[in-house]
Parts: sequence; structure tokens; C-alpha cells
Amino acid sequence: MKLSKYSEPQILAILRQAEGGVPVSELCREHSMSNASFYKWRAKYGGMNASMISQIKAVEDENRRLKKMFAELSMQNKLLKEALGKK
Repeated sequence: MKLSKYSEPQILAILRQAEGGVPVSELCREHSMSNASFYKWRAKYGGMNASMISQIKAVEDENRRLKKMFAELSMQNKLLKEALGKK
């Protein structure tokens, strides 16, 4: 997955500028980004502050860890069932 050249605090600052009345096209030109990126960020981060973003990152990390754990346990379960089924 490609990493953004903008960090979350930078994205929030750009979104706050837009809320302050700066036209989107001017913001995009100033920060060398596309309009699509701006609107994608607004859909994802609109109305959030820095603490909310850190909470979301923590939840995403926990979710990733749990998915990995589930995959490993289901693989072990499948192997045990196959081993018991052959006897």
C-alpha cells in the first residue's frame, strides 16, 4: 500500500483551511494534490480531531492483529481436523 506524502496532522490542517473558507482548487494547487484526494480526505477525516485519528489508528491496529490471530487459529483448527480425520 502506497504511503501518503501527507501525515494525518497535515491533512487535518488542510481540511481546516477549507472549512475556513479557502477555495478547494486553491488549496489543491498550493499543496500539489488532486481534488479527488481532497474530497477523499474530507470523507474520511471530516469533522475529526487529532485524538480521534489516533484512536482510529489504534482500533485499526488491533483489528489487524485480531484478524491475523483468527487466521492462524483457523488454520490450526483445520490441520487438527484433518489429522484426526485420517485415523
